[in-house]
Amino acid sequence: MRTLAGVADPKRLTLFFLVLLSSFLVSVCLYLILPLIIVEQPVLRRLLLSLAVFLFTFAFQFILFRWAVFDRLKRIYFSIHNYRHSDEVQSDQRKIAISEDLISDIEKELSIWAEERKAEIDRLKKLETYRKEYLGNVSHELKTPIFNIQGYVLTLLDGGLDDKTINKDYLQRAENSVERMIGIVDDLEAITQLEVGQLELDYEKFDIVDLTREIFKAEEMKATAKGIMFGLKDVAELPVFVSADKFRIKQVMTNLIVNSVKYGKEFGETKVKFYDVGEIVRVEISDNGIGIGENHLHRLFERFYRVDKHRSREQGGTGLGLAIVKHILEAHNQSIQVMSTPGVGSVFSFTLKKAV
Repeated sequence: MRTLAGVADPKRLTLFFLVLLSSFLVSVCLYLILPLIIVEQPVLRRLLLSLAVFLFTFAFQFILFRWAVFDRLKRIYFSIHNYRHSDEVQSDQRKIAISEDLISDIEKELSIWAEERKAEIDRLKKLETYRKEYLGNVSHELKTPIFNIQGYVLTLLDGGLDDKTINKDYLQRAENSVERMIGIVDDLEAITQLEVGQLELDYEKFDIVDLTREIFKAEEMKATAKGIMFGLKDVAELPVFVSADKFRIKQVMTNLIVNSVKYGKEFGETKVKFYDVGEIVRVEISDNGIGIGENHLHRLFERFYRVDKHRSREQGGTGLGLAIVKHILEAHNQSIQVMSTPGVGSVFSFTLKKAV
């Protein structure tokens, strides 16, 4: 089958006929030139000599192409193959399957290699863009509290320290800016640990309904100041037990509930629902706040991304909360979704594994 495949291969047939034709032309030329060189050369001898030259030329060219060309092409093929699999053990040339059409194999390998390099270049470009954006965002987020602290301290040093009407107020403002810087650094550390997998999760069985009530109590003052009501929708007295890292899930719930208060309408409502879905529990946090435009939803969980940058900074956020939420849930092998309509409200939902 191998021989038949080789003979039937169009490229090999073309090469075979080219070698045959060139050998034939050489022998014909020799047959025609011999009488000019050696006078009275017998026709039979000329034919035999031309035939011998034809066979010699054909064999020489065939061997030349076989050894000098195809053997080198094989080495090129093996080099490309091993380069593409450089993260694996170098392949034994004798164990690599090569079809009869070596040139097509090389074309295929080169095509795959080019696609892989293109994908790698695109990935590196995206990482470079992400790195620049990340560094720019970090510097911008830290710049604001640093400049605030510098302004307050300089005012106090220039005589404000002795002015009882402003000294305590400016020290308190400086303290608030320091707290914001600490919050940014803590969030950066947390999200970095989550991304590189250094943060170990402490799984435990706990009642997520009870945890939600705890968060409601902690955020009650902020909600009351805006007239926002908290509600547990369709929750009976029975607890809802899940298996997860309680501290991290508290971070998730707190972030989503705090956001619903920050960006909720005055005298609005924040509701939390729980759905039993087989082996998982789906948690849904909804509000009737300002909502989020569809063009923002696909970037909502990126680091430092803000829908309304001016308002977000006024509210004191770091821009890292939702990114941390996403990474915490992914560390639990779960996901989060969001649906939102401007002027109507938003719904954030995520899943957790049900405790046995």
